[in-house]
Amino acid sequence: MSPSELVATASRILAAAGHDDLIWGHASVRDPGGVGVWIKSAEWGLGEVTPERVHLVDADGVVRGGVGVRHSEYPIHTEIMAARPDVGAVVHTHPPHAVALAATGQPLRPVSHAANAFVPPEVPRFTATADLVLTPELGRAVAGTLGDARAMFLVNHGIVTVGETLEEATVAAVLLERACEQQILTHTAGGWPTWSDREESVAKREHIYHDKAVAAVWEYLVRQLERTS
Repeated sequence: MSPSELVATASRILAAAGHDDLIWGHASVRDPGGVGVWIKSAEWGLGEVTPERVHLVDADGVVRGGVGVRHSEYPIHTEIMAARPDVGAVVHTHPPHAVALAATGQPLRPVSHAANAFVPPEVPRFTATADLVLTPELGRAVAGTLGDARAMFLVNHGIVTVGETLEEATVAAVLLERACEQQILTHTAGGWPTWSDREESVAKREHIYHDKAVAAVWEYLVRQLERTS
């Protein structure tokens, strides 16, 4: 797929997985030519994104290819990629269960398979502001809190997930929301919640979320998208 096709597909997958938030939320992929990031244009919902609604934005926020209104939070994407050469794609969305769990102050616990994709260690929490990330300075602060993690909570705001590829970052976003939903469900059930210890969590991550499995999950999500289109 071209970068614009990939961003459009990832965006529609995220919408189908419950990450749609009216016109907000965005996914990006690093430009192969090093110009910046390919990201959906603003004023469209994730489920509405087509390749024509994806454009190239440079580190200064200038639209260098394609058309459409630029998302104001582009620094999340450009600054994370500047700080993390290993990252080729970034997802930022506002999924309801992840936002709710982060707001409670609870850490993500491995009460389900999905959570083991991220913990241990704890998922980082960005608390400097819950407002939009509108400046390179705030983008760098987000990148600093993310560190070398694959996901983070922007508390009272949303989530960020990253990957070497957009396929990986998208699957991570889907898994993080599922993990948060499961934890909230577990706590509402009463009783005494249990979760995997560190050793078991690391083992489950290796057994369940290896590269081949993540690639297969992406293909599954694409098939599901095609089936419902």
